[in-house]
Amino acid sequence: MNWSKTLLMSAGLMTAVSAAQAKQVMCVFDLVGKNGDVYALMKDYQLAAKQWGADIELKVGQNESVIAEDFKAGKCDAVSITGMRGRQFNNFTGSLDAIGAISNLNLAVKVMQGLASPTFAKYMKNGNYEVVGVVPVGDAYLMVRDRNINTVAKAAGKKIAVLDYDQAQKIMVQQIGAQAVSADVTNFGSKFNNGQVDIIGAPAAVFRPLELHKGLGTTGAIVNYPILQVTGNLIIRPDKFPAGYGQKSRDWIKTQLPRANNILGKMKADIPAKYWMNVPAADRPGYQKLMRESRIALTKQGVYNKQMMKLLWQFRCKNEPSNFECSLQDENYK
Repeated sequence: MNWSKTLLMSAGLMTAVSAAQAKQVMCVFDLVGKNGDVYALMKDYQLAAKQWGADIELKVGQNESVIAEDFKAGKCDAVSITGMRGRQFNNFTGSLDAIGAISNLNLAVKVMQGLASPTFAKYMKNGNYEVVGVVPVGDAYLMVRDRNINTVAKAAGKKIAVLDYDQAQKIMVQQIGAQAVSADVTNFGSKFNNGQVDIIGAPAAVFRPLELHKGLGTTGAIVNYPILQVTGNLIIRPDKFPAGYGQKSRDWIKTQLPRANNILGKMKADIPAKYWMNVPAADRPGYQKLMRESRIALTKQGVYNKQMMKLLWQFRCKNEPSNFECSLQDENYK
């Protein structure tokens, strides 16, 4: 017997076993940390992942920029981050938050359930990355410190917080003649609360954690007209996970979407009615056309993914066939 050969084979087997048993580190962004709803969902995900052959170790953080950079650097095998931040890893799912592309949370859930189908698996992979789940974070609304800012024209010259890594926001602010103030998920709320900016866009989910009632005060308001859908992305390095993991993960996330929808609905309902400001029905088509024109321009510039824009156009028109845009072909990209 060749003992050296046997030892080498044993060492190779042990290395393979240890690699299979190695924990996968998932870095989770949650504004509230371990007390947040995102982290709670990821705890359930961690348990479910064991059935798919993964042993995930969760590391929660409140600085999304650091988490994304750690993922790129290989310090995390997986991340849970916002779709806007995730766009750099996958432009297809990262375009779900396109301006005005998903008109409400119920439609967002339908879209995300559809995307979990194996039909879309090829779009979930991009280079060394794979999106293994998309979850709703909720409708984003404009919040103003002065409720007299009740039209697009009145936003001209005002200071609006824009996430410094999202080109789409900067372009939109320029188009309406407002002043863009660079911000991050970690500080845009405080900039609004202390008066450094006049307007922010945010989902109901962050209203209480960021204490945005301080920025609204007695004169501010939340414009009750969704401008986009904020999403959360689960992204992995597939070479660090068992074969077939991605589809199993997406199938499981699909089952959790109704739960997420209920949580987000409650968060919106919990915001005191005094803060909401409705948009007159006569003004709504104008806002929709403005957002549509901006979305088309940003798609032509390569900010948004054409396949996703076509898919969302089809979803909107299936949901509301009488809408004026359904007879137009601008977003029916080839």
